[in-house]
Amino acid sequence: MRKAMAEGINETVERITVGMNIQDIREALRGEPPSRRPNPRLQPHADGFWLHMRPGYYHRDVTGVYPTFRLGWLSTYFVVFETITGVLLMGWYTPSPQIAYGNMLSILNNVPLGQFMRDMHRLGAEAMVIIVALHMMRTWITGSYKKPRQFTWFTGLILLVLTGLLSFTGYLLPWDQLSLWAVTIGASMTEATPVIGEQVNLIFRGAPELGANGLLRFYLVHVLLLPLILYIFVGVHYYKVIIHGHSLPPQLENIGEDTAKRVPLDKRVYYIPDILTNEITWIAVTTLIMTILCIWFYHAPLENHANPQVTPLGTTAPWYFLWIQGALKLGDKFFWGLVFPTAMLGLLAAIPYLDVGPSRRYAHRRWMLSAAMGLISFATILSYMGLPEFAVATAAETEILHDLTKEPAHNAVGAARTIPFDQAVVGMYTTEQFEAVEGQSERDAVAQFEADLRETYNLYTTGQIEALGEGTDPAELTIRETSVYGAMETALSEGHLASGSIPARFSLVPSDAPELAAVLHELKEEIENRSRELPNAWGAIIITPAQGNLRRIDLVISWDTVVVDAGEPEVDENGNPVYVYQTDPVTDETLLDENGEPIIERSVATEHIYLHEDSAYFD
Repeated sequence: MRKAMAEGINETVERITVGMNIQDIREALRGEPPSRRPNPRLQPHADGFWLHMRPGYYHRDVTGVYPTFRLGWLSTYFVVFETITGVLLMGWYTPSPQIAYGNMLSILNNVPLGQFMRDMHRLGAEAMVIIVALHMMRTWITGSYKKPRQFTWFTGLILLVLTGLLSFTGYLLPWDQLSLWAVTIGASMTEATPVIGEQVNLIFRGAPELGANGLLRFYLVHVLLLPLILYIFVGVHYYKVIIHGHSLPPQLENIGEDTAKRVPLDKRVYYIPDILTNEITWIAVTTLIMTILCIWFYHAPLENHANPQVTPLGTTAPWYFLWIQGALKLGDKFFWGLVFPTAMLGLLAAIPYLDVGPSRRYAHRRWMLSAAMGLISFATILSYMGLPEFAVATAAETEILHDLTKEPAHNAVGAARTIPFDQAVVGMYTTEQFEAVEGQSERDAVAQFEADLRETYNLYTTGQIEALGEGTDPAELTIRETSVYGAMETALSEGHLASGSIPARFSLVPSDAPELAAVLHELKEEIENRSRELPNAWGAIIITPAQGNLRRIDLVISWDTVVVDAGEPEVDENGNPVYVYQTDPVTDETLLDENGEPIIERSVATEHIYLHEDSAYFD
């Protein structure tokens, strides 16, 4: 019975492995040569399903890190990795604008290991883009696209495009501000299609604007259409690699020869066990690195719920499409958004037919190596141009107010949102509190500031005074004219505030509100850092009650208006800023003060947020 059981187990193992029994597996794991002939380690490649697309043996010179760097194997691994993690996430996701964002929050907070799995999926997607791009660049540099591997190169190019499209379509699925506006930028290029641009845009988005139909289409393309095409071309690509063999390092082949399929016996390294264990090691190390990154260093971003009515400042496409966004800044959307990327892909596809020389050696391919380095440099420059900091003039006051009030994004939040509710004391506070000179208290500095404001009261015309209504208190008039109260008046007119809730005058920040003081000080520092665009500026924070458990926080910046061109203030021949002066609304003449000097126009920018008693944002 013992012998029968051993023979039965041995036979079962041989059927599972398609040719290798227990003794063969033991010898392979020990690194011993096979004791049976013909070599049983080749039979799984000939008769098995899983290994029929892997060669039974390799040339020793392609089994090290160089020349492949295992990038092809890692690309295949990430295809499978993304499929597994994506299927797991699909179990808790519904492609609906009303539900998708809630599903994301549930995955992050309620699903066991949900955040970890989402982080792994997102990081794996971005790693896959990098690995596939590096794999193609390695093929280009080593000349592995030469005859007879032209079609192999072409299928690899298709896989690169599919990888980018998979990451792009998956970018929208969280349905937050980051994903909605990043995809909106990318989708806008379809409008530039000649003649049928509007129809292409409707097919792409499902509606004039991204919504329920667009999200569903992106979801179906992401989880069904693109993976189906991807797996087909992965199979074709692997098949062509096996047919032609792995090209040897350029310096080890005679010029014009391709000896990849002719592997001498003394140069053979069998897939089982050497290559198999090597590939498992690469998978294990890669997975370990990703696990460490996702636990301690990387978390997939999730911003606020997508809002088509609010455009975030500095919106960009996904980083791997920044080169297209940078190209769009050069001119026509049709040429730089459609013709240029298509031409680049066509040029890449034609490389095997442009480089027809017989040699793959580096010294003989200087033009193609220079072209590869030129492409990398060109793509890097265009990607930099795609950043919001390049050739996009954003007003200094807009950037400051946005940074202080921005919604949660990339694990960051505006400083004003971190003020604890109990420190959001109703009142009006100014950055001039921190401008006290030696021997002057903060209260005196604020009082001096208010006195200076009142002094400006005499500079306004009778028409401006009458427009505010008779009986207006001069102090209140001064503050209104400098628009400190302007934001409050707007809030009153919109019904956000109750009448009489506006503070009467500036106060010092209470000593028991250190977070409020820190935000006010940060506002002061930001204004000072942009003093060229905001001369003679001051800031204020105005806190008013909206409801019993709700506070409205207005941030105000007031400055002397200067002429700005392309984000930079203009200066005269003496290097002084060119100011904008007040004019009479009737005669359009420049207004003069009591000394006959023109009155500088005063500009004001405001931004507000609401702070709830139960909110909790932390730096």
